[in-house]
Amino acid sequence: MRDMAVTLREAFARALPNRRRAMRRGTLERFDFRDRQITVYLPPGYGDRAYPVLYMQDGQNLFDDARAFGGRSWRLHEAADAAIGERKAAPMIIAAIDHLGDKRIDEYTPTRDARRNAGGGAEAYGRMLLEEIRPLIDRKYRTGHDAAVGGSSLGGLVALHLGLTSGAFRAVAAMSPSVWWDDRALLRTRPTHKASIWLDIGGREGAEAMEGARALRDWLLANGWNDATLRYHEDRRADHSERAWGARARTMLEFLFPPSEFS
Repeated sequence: MRDMAVTLREAFARALPNRRRAMRRGTLERFDFRDRQITVYLPPGYGDRAYPVLYMQDGQNLFDDARAFGGRSWRLHEAADAAIGERKAAPMIIAAIDHLGDKRIDEYTPTRDARRNAGGGAEAYGRMLLEEIRPLIDRKYRTGHDAAVGGSSLGGLVALHLGLTSGAFRAVAAMSPSVWWDDRALLRTRPTHKASIWLDIGGREGAEAMEGARALRDWLLANGWNDATLRYHEDRRADHSERAWGARARTMLEFLFPPSEFS
């Protein structure tokens, strides 16, 4: 009996560190806004303090495999849980805004492409985000003044546009942004604000996408960004997919929300 008691005590002692290391999970809340859904990630231990907010586009692709394009989401909540749990990123709120299907191209592009007879609605979309959605998030949750904006593909394009021109965001996540839109009209923008930028691209996205991302990187450096304010990453094996962006999401969050800046 004594040997059994010793064995049980040893097993319990070994289990305690594992229990302490168990990752705490954030929570997801969903609500309707007009004709779209907004999904909000609240970090582990969400409580009585002010949190920075990341406003992400293409919200249906970020958390739920059942709603995501191709049946695989970014699983962004898992990336955030891991980064926060290991203290590589400060706790943040993520507000993910659904796109509107066939209206997505118009909403996410800052110029009208005459050849495609589409686009040009980014200013109106930005006003909705800044004048309606952001105040709504501020009312519902414990937010601070610090905010970032992000997205992938066309979502990355509109995030860059808002980050460069609105002055409302401290940082931008531009993952595989559609630099090609309207003959690279983005590179003809006159930036009025220098938000910190995460910029990435996959090696299997095609030559045009790679050349566009590199041209954007060089354009940003020529316009005053530097190693401290621009993080450029090429993922050689990555394609243009939710799975690929999800694989880079944690590193992106760690750049946007370094714990030292929000302690």
